[in-house]
Amino acid sequence: MSAEARDGRIVIVGASLAGLRAAETLREEGFNGPLTLVGDEPHPPYDRPPLSKQVLLGKAAATATGLPMRRDPEAEWRLGVAATGLDPLEKRVLLADGESLPYDRLLIATGTRARPWPDADEAALDGVFTVRTSDDAGRLAERLAAGPRRVLVIGAGFTGSEIASACRERGIEVTVAERGPAPLVGALGGTIGKLAAALQRAHGVDLRCGVTVTALRGNGRFTGADLSDGSHVEADVAVVALGAVRNTEWLADSGLAAGPRGVACDAGCRAFDMYGIVTDDVFVAGDVARFPHPLFEYQMLSLEHWGNAVAQAEVAAHNMVNPGPRRRPHLAVPSFWSSQFGLNIKSVGVPTFSDQVVIAQGSLEQGRLVAVYGYRGRVTAAVTVDMAKWLQYYERLIETAAPFPPVPGAADRPAAAAVPVPSDVPDPSVLSHGPTVALTGHLPDRRLIRVAG
Repeated sequence: MSAEARDGRIVIVGASLAGLRAAETLREEGFNGPLTLVGDEPHPPYDRPPLSKQVLLGKAAATATGLPMRRDPEAEWRLGVAATGLDPLEKRVLLADGESLPYDRLLIATGTRARPWPDADEAALDGVFTVRTSDDAGRLAERLAAGPRRVLVIGAGFTGSEIASACRERGIEVTVAERGPAPLVGALGGTIGKLAAALQRAHGVDLRCGVTVTALRGNGRFTGADLSDGSHVEADVAVVALGAVRNTEWLADSGLAAGPRGVACDAGCRAFDMYGIVTDDVFVAGDVARFPHPLFEYQMLSLEHWGNAVAQAEVAAHNMVNPGPRRRPHLAVPSFWSSQFGLNIKSVGVPTFSDQVVIAQGSLEQGRLVAVYGYRGRVTAAVTVDMAKWLQYYERLIETAAPFPPVPGAADRPAAAAVPVPSDVPDPSVLSHGPTVALTGHLPDRRLIRVAG
């Protein structure tokens, strides 16, 4: 490591999972210069997955989800102050309190925020919530503990589905409104979406698909909502689960390739400028990053996954303090998990990067299965429902671009060879919930027609 790489001044904007793991890795890699972490929330880094699970069930306090530190990153913490701008020429991060922080290298790890309800007056009604921060989850958990008559969940992605699951586990009546054809369909396609819909209804969820919420009603306090099919739902609580917004607005005048889909970077986490030229002093990691992945035809991926935030932060930190030949690419296979309605759903690869899916093990009827996804004849993803032990096997198939459909070989495969069907990945514009994986190129099952000239 050169003296410049070992010393210098590093600023990390974003004091959550990716920011913390990057800071720890920098110190582990031998960086001993000044290190500053900037976070817009007043809290030290905390874990977000428990917020829509244990916290809403009343099994953990929202204040008890702090992330353990692998080591003291020996950093200056600037919490409760947002970054408002970036001057790449002067190499300064501008802060909301009027100060600016000089840097030699910068890591952008600003993540996402909950997409708000579009009508500000309706969103301000008492009883309307989003769940992204620990404060959000704490307030909603308190309201659920008070025993509302009915909760309306708007959006049936992973967060919305987990919130609905928590409500039912607490014995609360719940209505879920989803613009798309089924829950989870934006992340996992139609086959698993059918299972998710049946599962929710079997647990007493009033699931309404193919509808939108047109208005939230109330006089200071939320009392119900109007739906696009003309119906009205009376409820005491509404949870808006419309997906996430990437925190890139503060970079609008920075000259970086930053926009609604994130900050574009190369496989080594170096940010691109608006002309597609890679920078050498600005790096990106976590939910806010868009990066190319060779397993998925170098499409730019944006991932809202815990494991990706950790792996990418570690790669970014390594590359910030190592010269070119020692730099590493971020090539981890995406993976995530969700617990809802008594089932454990785990995924590896990118299910939306597919044109076909096959139930390789188990069955929809059993409610335990492995769904394997393929694109152009090779395996690109697998989703397990209560069969997580098989994930490693299918991850290996993805990494080696194994042929699709996969060859028989699993002990509990269906007796009859399953037939691949279209993976039925909808256009994200027809969903209430945003995708947890955003493919920023073409959608694989939208075939282009070539006309010979």
